[in-house]
Amino acid sequence: MTDTTYTPPSVWKWEPGNGGKFANINRPVAGATHDKALPVGKHPLQLYSLATPNGVKVTVMLEELLEKSITAAEYDAHLIQIGEGDQFGSGFVEANPNSKIPALMDHSVSPPQRVFESGAILLYLAEKFGAYLPTDPAKRIECLSWLFWQMGSAPMLGGGFGHFYAYAPEKYQYPIDRYTMEVKRQLDVLDRHLADNRFMAGDEYTIADMAIYPWYGALVKNRVYEAAEFLEAHTYTNVLRWTEEIDARPAVQRGRMVNRTWGEPSEQLHERHDASDFTDKTEDKR
Repeated sequence: MTDTTYTPPSVWKWEPGNGGKFANINRPVAGATHDKALPVGKHPLQLYSLATPNGVKVTVMLEELLEKSITAAEYDAHLIQIGEGDQFGSGFVEANPNSKIPALMDHSVSPPQRVFESGAILLYLAEKFGAYLPTDPAKRIECLSWLFWQMGSAPMLGGGFGHFYAYAPEKYQYPIDRYTMEVKRQLDVLDRHLADNRFMAGDEYTIADMAIYPWYGALVKNRVYEAAEFLEAHTYTNVLRWTEEIDARPAVQRGRMVNRTWGEPSEQLHERHDASDFTDKTEDKR
């Protein structure tokens, strides 16, 4: 343990721009910083998001619903550039007072219904369209248990491990060790469960898989934090098997492209307003 010791002051003072990725958008207060109305497209469902793991959960769900020919799930996906502070516009804050992506507005009801927090959006859509949430009581609660496991666990992965391993301005052993231990424990939880189950709630693909996959599937496939070797991701063979099966789903492949602004241009669809956009409006077609 060689980290420099820090003695907290009696009262914490905010120092803007205190280093690290995203420091320019972090602040200790809520609310809007500027007036900006949200755009509204042609479909009842309006999504405001970015293709982070939390954003991918929802675009995968919407594409899976459309894959089932549930046409009422057609949607417009508008890009929210969190690095530029779009989430602090007045319209977005009205949709999500927590200023985090994703946010959904459902204009099929009056007045339009806002839904924020990715887990809540998945549950809302599953109940609205009667899909990807088991009806059997025991399987339903298993699905919801894993959904809420993800919501409680991922902050340790993203805000904990991801921040200190990949984004912090300086690397310190203590926080990296602390969060690495927890992330490996979480991966072991998943690996043990998936040794006996095809999907998170058994043999049925559900919103629990859609919630967990963008975080932990991306982690073991080295798509986030470039930490697969560090975490020995190859040892979590059941998580890898599960990830590869979900990777192969056409709706998942489409969902991962929506609101994506990095990577191969052919895999970036900054905004999605029609199914044809996947062939006509990816960044390699610009």
